[in-house]
Amino acid sequence: MPKFTNTMNRIITFCLFIVWLTACSGDGDKPKTTTEEPIYTLIFLDKTRSVNIDKAFVGQKYQQALTDIIEQNIRQKGDKLDVYFIHENTSKARALNITVRSEMEDVSAASPTDREAAETEFNLSLTREKAQIRQRVLQQLVAQNVGSSNQETDIWASLPVIAKANESGATVKVYYLSDMIESVKGANRRDFQVTPPKDNAQADEWAKADAEQLKKYTLGSPEITMILPFEPNASVKENNPAVTQYWQKLFSELGVGTVEEQ
Repeated sequence: MPKFTNTMNRIITFCLFIVWLTACSGDGDKPKTTTEEPIYTLIFLDKTRSVNIDKAFVGQKYQQALTDIIEQNIRQKGDKLDVYFIHENTSKARALNITVRSEMEDVSAASPTDREAAETEFNLSLTREKAQIRQRVLQQLVAQNVGSSNQETDIWASLPVIAKANESGATVKVYYLSDMIESVKGANRRDFQVTPPKDNAQADEWAKADAEQLKKYTLGSPEITMILPFEPNASVKENNPAVTQYWQKLFSELGVGTVEEQ
């Protein structure tokens, strides 16, 4: 019996040693760092007649969406955020260009007290910067476009903007705050105000055809989110599912892996 007890004691001691060793090698004592790949956020705000930001539902939904985007994507020095207006001259309509300045100092050799102080200072600085960015973005949300550019909606023109952001090497996240009603007159263009796709099959057919002339833009693998202005009880005529199917298929044909609709 004593021999069995000694063996058990050795096993228990060994197990306790393993637990202690695992705890010591964990992440608990490692300093927090901000070495993640930077995020490049592109926000496209629809400034055409078909999206009315003064409607309570639209205004509230878009304000909350922008607040969430900033909270999620603004994390460290070097993160970028651009705001573009969607209208007939989308690719030349950059309204904001922001690069995050708040920086977490190197605390790899700091004491726990100094590390905590540095983290607190960084978090306060980042919180202030987020608040300033949110204010500037919301100002652009409510800005009115009374010029002639509100007559057409050129969403295709956002593609070279995304391609340019892809060249930065950052993680690109794209948000369309729009009804996604492409409306451009002319040959080889789509005007969904006049002729929307009649069903998903036609939407897919058009998207495949259009992708052939748009594949010149290398989009990489951005995350794309379409944030629509429609209320849950909107009719099919107002919120045509074939229109969003067109964009889902077009982005897929252009190599984009993640396309979400909200």
